[in-house]
Amino acid sequence: MNLNDKIYIAGHRGLVGSAIVRQLKSEGFDNLLMRTHKELDLINQVEVQSFFQKEKPDYVVLAAAKVGGIYANNTYPADFIYQNMMIESNVINSAYKNQTKRLLFLGSTCVYPREANQPMREDALLKGALEPTNEPYAIAKIAGIKLCESYNRQYGTDFRSVMPTNLYGQEDNFHLQDSHVIPAVMRKIHLAKLLEQNDWSAIRADIQKNPIKGISKKSSNKEIVDILSKYGINVTFNAQHAVFSVSVNIWGSGNVMREFLHVDDMAEASLFVLRLDKQIYKNNTDSMLSHINVGTGKEVTIRKMAKLVKDLIGYKGELLFDTAELDGAPRKLVDVSRLSSLGWEYNTDLLEGLKKTYKWYLK
Repeated sequence: MNLNDKIYIAGHRGLVGSAIVRQLKSEGFDNLLMRTHKELDLINQVEVQSFFQKEKPDYVVLAAAKVGGIYANNTYPADFIYQNMMIESNVINSAYKNQTKRLLFLGSTCVYPREANQPMREDALLKGALEPTNEPYAIAKIAGIKLCESYNRQYGTDFRSVMPTNLYGQEDNFHLQDSHVIPAVMRKIHLAKLLEQNDWSAIRADIQKNPIKGISKKSSNKEIVDILSKYGINVTFNAQHAVFSVSVNIWGSGNVMREFLHVDDMAEASLFVLRLDKQIYKNNTDSMLSHINVGTGKEVTIRKMAKLVKDLIGYKGELLFDTAELDGAPRKLVDVSRLSSLGWEYNTDLLEGLKKTYKWYLK
C-alpha cells in the first residue's frame, strides 16, 4: 500500500472503522474515502454500484455492519441477517466489478459453533450448530467469508477476512441495553457511581450526551431513577430522599468466559493482514478456509471483567448477576496461532484497555 492509494473504509464512524482511520492517518495516508450512512446507503445496491464506479478505490476495508449485544441480536434477528448480508453483497460485488486491488472483510468469532473446541480454530467453521442468540448475525458473517472466498476462486480477486474476538474501546456504543457487554457494564457502573455521589448534574450531562429513552436532562430525579431501574441500576433512598444505596444488575450468571481485544489492536491487526504479500497470505490459508482469527488468546469471566470495571471507576455498591437472563455461549476463546505465525501479537492488556476506554468515555 502506497500513501497515495485510494482507500475506502466502509463504516468509518463505527468502533473498528474509526480505529482503522486513526491508524491510517497516523501513518500519513490521506487519500481516504469515507461516507456517512446519509451519503451512501450500503444496503442500496444502486447507490453502492454508483459510488464504486465513480471512485474506484484501490483498497476496501469492509467494517460496516449492524452490530449489537446479546439483547439486540436476540430482539432484532431479521434486521441483523438482512442488513448485514445486503451490505456485504453490495460492497464485495462492486469491489470485484471495479477492479479493487484488495478487500478486507471484518467478521466475528460468533461464526464458530456454540460447542466448538476451545480455543476455536479457523477450521471449526461450519462444524456445528451456532449460538441461538446471535445465529442470524453469525450466518450473515459466514456468508461474507464465503463471498470473499467465492470471488477469489472464480475471479482471482484478493479478498481477505479477519474474525475478531469481542472488541471494545473508543467510539463504542454505550447504549445501556443494545450495546456489547463492556460498554454496557461500564456505563451502568459509571451512572451507579454518580448516583452514590448524588451528582445529578453529571447524571443529566451523561443522559444529554448519550440519550436514554424516556428521560432527558430536564427529567426529575425520580423519573431518572425509575427509568434507570429498568436497565438494572437500582437505588434505595434514606428518609431525606438522598441516595442510600445503589446496586447494578448484569445479565447472566457472570461465569461465562470471554476474550476481549482493544480496538486499537484490532486496527493494527487489520492493516497487518491487508498488507500481507499475496503469496504469504495464500500460503497461510486455502481457498476454502481463507479467514484469520484476531484476538489475545486469553479469556476472563464476565464477573471478573465487571469487577475490574467497578474498581477502575470507584463504584462501591453491589454487582448482582441476573441468572434469569441469557448467558450466550459458555466460552468464546479463539486460536490465534495462525496470525501469530505471521508475526502479529496484541499490545493492550485488558486493564490498560479498560482504563483507556473509560478515560475516553469521560471526555
